[in-house]
Formats: sequence, structure tokens, C-alpha cells
Amino acid sequence: QVQLVESGGGLVQAGGSLRLSCAASGRTFSRYNMGWFRQAPGKEREFVAVINWSGGITYYGVSVKGRFTISRDNAKNTVYLQMNSRKPEDTAVYYCAADSTLLRLGSSSSDFGSWGQGTQVTVSS
Repeated sequence: QVQLVESGGGLVQAGGSLRLSCAASGRTFSRYNMGWFRQAPGKEREFVAVINWSGGITYYGVSVKGRFTISRDNAKNTVYLQMNSRKPEDTAVYYCAADSTLLRLGSSSSDFGSWGQGTQVTVSS
């Protein structure tokens, strides 16, 4: 399995921007589709975005579409989540995840077999 480590979380004011990074190690990064999920206190884990192995196809959750952008750099073994126009309801622990089944673009937690430890993002109003 691939090992994942998120970074870049923190406190940001509503309307501000933040970029999360997820560094991968252990396996060939380009053999995975990569996703971001988030989980707020007392809520279920929510799909945020996914990007295919080459970076050419992306898909977003309804609540973040148009505000967040997922990207990847296979040379750096890193996937990013650029978050703009932040809202207080974006406050959550953000997780990156890896899916080794390249023929699908998964959006369910069960599609992803490897997970990072998560990074806290807090948006103040």
C-alpha cells in the first residue's frame, strides 16, 4: 500500500484560501487515483474531490464544486487541494486517500484503500 501524509491545515477566515498537500510514498504514485474527503464533528465522512492517475480527470462534491480545485504532481508524488472562498461549514478534518482501481473514479470511502492521518482545517466566520 501507499503511505499518505497530509499537511497545510490550519485556521483561516471565511472567504480566505488554503492549500492542502498530501505526500505519498511506498508505491508508484501514478498507479493511484487520489481523493480528498472531510469529516466534521458528529458528521459522516464526506467526499470532496477525486483526480485520476494522470491528472486529466477530476470530479467534485456538490458542496465544494467551483470553490475547491484538486491537482497532482506525479513527479513530486503529491496531490493538492486548493480551497478558495472558504465557509465556516468547511471546517473539518481533511483526509487524502488512494484508490488503486484506475478504471473508476471513485467517490465513496469504500473505493479507497489507503488513507492519511488527516489534517484539521478550521474556518472562522
